Amino acid sequence: MHDMAAGLGRRRGLFAGIAIAFVTALYGVGYIVLGPKLAVYPVSRSELVQSIVASGRVETPLRINVGSQITGTVASIPVAEGQAVQPGQLLIILDDTEAKAAVEQARAMVAQAHARLRQIREVGLPAAQQALRQAEVNLKNIRRQYERTRQLQSQGFVGQSQLDDTLRNLEVAESQLRAAQLQVATNGAQGSDYLLAETALAQAQANLGMTLARLDYTTIEAPVDGTLIARNVERGDVVQPGKVLMVLSPAGQIQLVVQIDEKNLALLHLGQKALGSADAYPDQRFAAELAYINPAVDPQRGSVEVKFNVPNAPAYLRQDMTVSVDIEVASRANAVVVPNETVHDGSGSSPWVMKISDGRAKRQPVKLGVRGAGLVEIVAGLQPGDQVISATAGNVSEGQRVRTRPANSKKR
Repeated sequence: MHDMAAGLGRRRGLFAGIAIAFVTALYGVGYIVLGPKLAVYPVSRSELVQSIVASGRVETPLRINVGSQITGTVASIPVAEGQAVQPGQLLIILDDTEAKAAVEQARAMVAQAHARLRQIREVGLPAAQQALRQAEVNLKNIRRQYERTRQLQSQGFVGQSQLDDTLRNLEVAESQLRAAQLQVATNGAQGSDYLLAETALAQAQANLGMTLARLDYTTIEAPVDGTLIARNVERGDVVQPGKVLMVLSPAGQIQLVVQIDEKNLALLHLGQKALGSADAYPDQRFAAELAYINPAVDPQRGSVEVKFNVPNAPAYLRQDMTVSVDIEVASRANAVVVPNETVHDGSGSSPWVMKISDGRAKRQPVKLGVRGAGLVEIVAGLQPGDQVISATAGNVSEGQRVRTRPANSKKR
């Protein structure tokens, strides 16, 4: 009984082995005669949009560095980083004790110069004019006296020494007249004393203006509307000209600055429409427009910097926020398309596909057009209804017989 069961088991094993060998032989014959069974993709028509997606940051076209024009100690900072400010709003107040003292001293110098000029007009000039009149009268009297003495001397009534005395008196009177005339001229509107006094007044007034300006420099105000995006100063710091104390991002135009791979440069042009989204708000998209393409390529990254204007920027956009930009570079309403995965040498100069024609594989050169999400436009080489296989379908040679199945069905 045991021997019969063992014999039956051996026969069953033999039959199973024969069956497997037969099926394998049939499959091999089918593979050789009919070819491998491959997934095929139909060539179809579809709307196709080609876009470039890049990431970058939010930036305003202008940033204003706020600093001090004088050396001073920070007394107060009435604003905070991130605060929106208006033109003229106080940002930083420096200690103004020394500046105020300098202003008071300069005002005193102006008052002194005014007094000196008034003294010349009201005292110096009238006194010089009075002295001139006295010198003129004195000269006239001495000249008459000299003439009488000269006549008497010629008649022998007086000696030569007396005539010499009157001559000396005449010369002194003439000298005094010239001095008085010079004093009047000096104190007059075009005189040197007057001009010197005017110059001293102008210098004092200029010095006052300079000290007032330095006093104004002790208060640093916002030049425009904007938001303070950086603050590098604290109360008690000693600041100097040239040091950036705050950075102000002006209100107004917002731009998105992104880096685009240089291979896509030919697809870009000014005015192109795009959609932006902030990484912090990925579901909220906003319109943007290409406004600038850098003429230079970054040799390190192989990219080009481009900028997009955002006409109606959403309120949540912040300076330096990370954003993504989807740029529509081309579109076709009724394009002949195939999946990207079916194209061989898609980035090269001679792309081609493996087309199925009459149950055999045929190498078919194609001309590519717009590339979209997973699809590529076929400008020449294929027609709707043609069938192609994946570029990764295995070692399929030109003219080889193949069997087909829809790409979305399971292999059997």
